[in-house]
Amino acid sequence: MMDNLRAAANNVVLKIILALIMLSFILTGVGGYLIGGSNDYAAKVNGQEISRAQLERVMQSERSRLQQQLGEQFSVLAGNEGYMQQLRQQVLGQLINNMLLDQYAKQLGLTASDDQVKEFIRQLPDFQTNGQFDNSKYLELVTRGGYSLDQFAQLQRQQLINQQLLQAFNDSSFALPAEATAMSELILQQRDVRLATLDLKALQAQQKVTDEELKAYYDQNKNSFIAPEEMKVSFIAMDAAAMQDKITVTEEDIAAYYDQHKSSFTQPERRNYSVIQFKTEADAKAVLDELKKGADFATLAKEKSTDIISRKNGGELGWLEPGTTVDELKEANLTEKGQLSGVVKSSVGYLIVRLNDIKPEQVKPLSEVHDSLASKVKQEKAVDAYYALQQKVSEAATSDNESLASAEEAAGGKAKQTGWFTRDSIPAEVNFKPVVQAIFDGALVGENGAPGSNSDVITVDGDRAFVIRIDGHKPEGVQPFDQVRDQVAELVKRQKAEQQARVDGEKILTALKQGKGEEAMKAAGLSFGEKKSIARAPNDDQLVQTVFGLPHPQADKPVYGLSQDRQDNVVLIELLSVTPGKLPEGEMAGFIAKMEEGIGSVTLDALMANLHKQATIKMGAAEQQQPQ
Repeated sequence: MMDNLRAAANNVVLKIILALIMLSFILTGVGGYLIGGSNDYAAKVNGQEISRAQLERVMQSERSRLQQQLGEQFSVLAGNEGYMQQLRQQVLGQLINNMLLDQYAKQLGLTASDDQVKEFIRQLPDFQTNGQFDNSKYLELVTRGGYSLDQFAQLQRQQLINQQLLQAFNDSSFALPAEATAMSELILQQRDVRLATLDLKALQAQQKVTDEELKAYYDQNKNSFIAPEEMKVSFIAMDAAAMQDKITVTEEDIAAYYDQHKSSFTQPERRNYSVIQFKTEADAKAVLDELKKGADFATLAKEKSTDIISRKNGGELGWLEPGTTVDELKEANLTEKGQLSGVVKSSVGYLIVRLNDIKPEQVKPLSEVHDSLASKVKQEKAVDAYYALQQKVSEAATSDNESLASAEEAAGGKAKQTGWFTRDSIPAEVNFKPVVQAIFDGALVGENGAPGSNSDVITVDGDRAFVIRIDGHKPEGVQPFDQVRDQVAELVKRQKAEQQARVDGEKILTALKQGKGEEAMKAAGLSFGEKKSIARAPNDDQLVQTVFGLPHPQADKPVYGLSQDRQDNVVLIELLSVTPGKLPEGEMAGFIAKMEEGIGSVTLDALMANLHKQATIKMGAAEQQQPQ
């Protein structure tokens, strides 16, 4: 039986279904067929029913899962009747496969004890909190899923049995050492070849075509000659940065700005303090007595202060502005250079503060900031003028919607025009996303050839704005034959060249196989190139596939074949020799594991195919009416 199973075809759909079976069934309703039955069935599998209610329950669960996963995209899919019918068929197919596996497991006598089920449930991640089983979460989730505890336990029992079944097939898959060696030699095999190429471009240049051939090709392939939508627009561009060159700034403007923003050029009074910090008031008083007797403040700060940061600098805190001066320093009420405070209580203990120096408030003179202010004033005036111009042009474009003439007058210059362009060839001067959207969304294009309308002001990054008008519109459509005649001619020539290359290649291949290849190759102006080795790769092209599909050379006689390269050139192949591959030392064990994994997959595919073949599956009346 196992040989028959392994010989079955590889079925991707069944692989996916079997993989899904290994997922957790919690709260998805996938195992709903285990719970009760109904006369209104969706399908019968060997006489056992899958009710419509169970199918609807799983469908609803799948809809919810897809809605959560895809968001708004699923709303679009759900509106497609064909997609939802296909989803329904896939869900029902999954339920049928689950039931077939369930029935087969029972035939084999696979079971799961109550203790196994209990432990399995306790290990499920959905029911754990901080790595421990949470009984309240278990009860809540099971109830929310619409299960009784017995029903849910039965569902998990079936999950365990299915896992046993799948594990049994995986464990039964093995590869003999000889098989593994042969397979590795085949996969890593190298082939020495010489190639001769019939140059398609050269053949294409030699082809002759008639008008009748061109017209016939065009008529048969009109959908290949679709001209994209084209636009031609006029636009008025407004740029705040560019407007600065037109702005004049007077000394009066600069002086007025300086007076209005004088606080920005004022350096407030700054004070330089030093502190000594203590844990107790008694310690502070003792040091204060020493300072009053003439002791050096910096020396005592380094020796006595509990503030490890300031004591390194002899207690000095540096220059502080009023906004950065803490309340304790302000409360010391020091007003003269060198003045010493009493003991000051603070949130960190007790302080002795000394005012080292005072720098009075300073205002930068206008002369010092003149140039930077001139630039600032010009920039602000340009921005003001830009927004004023925007408003003026917008009103003009709206009030006179028949052309851009009024908007041009308001802007003080002529609109610019583009040539014809498509979405793939947008001129750089209008290639901004909001502008492109306005051009191609259709709102500015007149109906049935009528003139369109002016756009609103469209703002883009960097203080720039546009008003646009569609001057010309060519909708998407089939290009006339006269416009694409040269393109059609090249396509027909290529088609003829491909046919000739294939015919010529077949003739030469026949001659090579008959031992007359030298004359045929010489007549065609061809010769085989240098010998080269070819190995298999994940994305082999047609040429490599053909090389590895040729039989092995016998008695040092080459084998010949015909293929195409990635440029569609016809290629003659001379296969000289085949060298078996060899795995690097120590990699055979991993290779065998991969082989066995593949064998298990094929075995499971074959099992499902056999179960379907032997089963009697009857669809319910409602499902029979669903489009297939």
